[in-house]
Amino acid sequence: MVVLTAQGSGRFEKMGSYSRAKRVGPFVYIAGTTSMHNGELQSPFDIYAQSIFIFDQIEKALGAVGAEMRHVVRTKAYVTDMRDAGGFIKAHGELFKDIEPVLTGVQAGLTTPGMMVEIEVDAIIHDENGKIDYGQ
Repeated sequence: MVVLTAQGSGRFEKMGSYSRAKRVGPFVYIAGTTSMHNGELQSPFDIYAQSIFIFDQIEKALGAVGAEMRHVVRTKAYVTDMRDAGGFIKAHGELFKDIEPVLTGVQAGLTTPGMMVEIEVDAIIHDENGKIDYGQ
């Protein structure tokens, strides 16, 4: 069985002993990801732009462990104010058209002023017919 991990550039990953991405067999988990990059918040107060940036980071993390966006089966979004969630929903709809993972949204306090959303995903690696190879 394949077990892979991938580190991101987050300041807490090494200190907290966690991975940005973890794959166990066909199952992939991506840790909560924000729009922080090299210690700087990207697109403060713009939930749509932050969501696009985050999904790009998530796509890279998935790729690091052999998965793709089409394998995503669940997304969870933590937003600072549900009244602003429309920008996240728009980005999610654009990126996951025809994939349609299940989605949970939670209102939560985030760590940096201007940070509007944190996203995590779960994926299962499968072929185009949905068949899963558990021997991976």
